[in-house]
Amino acid sequence: MSHYGTATDRTYERAGFGAPVRRGRRPALVVVDLTRGFTEDRFPTGADLTEVVAATARLIEAGRPAGVPVLFTAIAYTSAEVGGDHITWLRKAPGLGTLLEGSEAVALDPRLPRRESDPLVVKKGASAFFGTPLAATLTGLGCDTAVVCGATTSGCVRATAVDAVQSGFPVLVPRECVGDRAAGPHDAALFDIQAKYGDVIALEDAIGYLGGPAGG
Repeated sequence: MSHYGTATDRTYERAGFGAPVRRGRRPALVVVDLTRGFTEDRFPTGADLTEVVAATARLIEAGRPAGVPVLFTAIAYTSAEVGGDHITWLRKAPGLGTLLEGSEAVALDPRLPRRESDPLVVKKGASAFFGTPLAATLTGLGCDTAVVCGATTSGCVRATAVDAVQSGFPVLVPRECVGDRAAGPHDAALFDIQAKYGDVIALEDAIGYLGGPAGG
């Protein structure tokens, strides 16, 4: 049962939401926007996501022996994009204009165990799939399931989960591996993902899954 209560859960169950997803044999780990501009509260766009980064790092390391692909994403804009008027999202969320290419804010959090061979997808919108080669990359790697981590839960993580399932990839979201600026949006997004787009699971469940099927 979710924290929203039995009545809400029953309403969604009656509507036919919340069925478990099929877990494939070749998962990939998609780490969404765990850049310093989101994981450190000294940046105006960020929050202290130390625990999220630590949990995600643990999950990455758990999947390495089984050969689980790890793909990172980052939002980054050019000066022309920030100074222009052609990216509509920046009109709604002008604070994201601080995420300039080459700046400290768009660098991946150094606490993450990224390897040089791990792809980095640079994006301009919320979803890691929209306008990027992510779907083609996952297909090329032979992946059949997306395990989505990162920030923020209510923004880029949720958008990525929606587009992942719409692109044909079952979605798993380890709850300890996602974070937001506030608890309310975080909880609401997890409820929504669980109901409609993927399975919100425990970190230990994700570790066990990644440690098995890819290397089996």
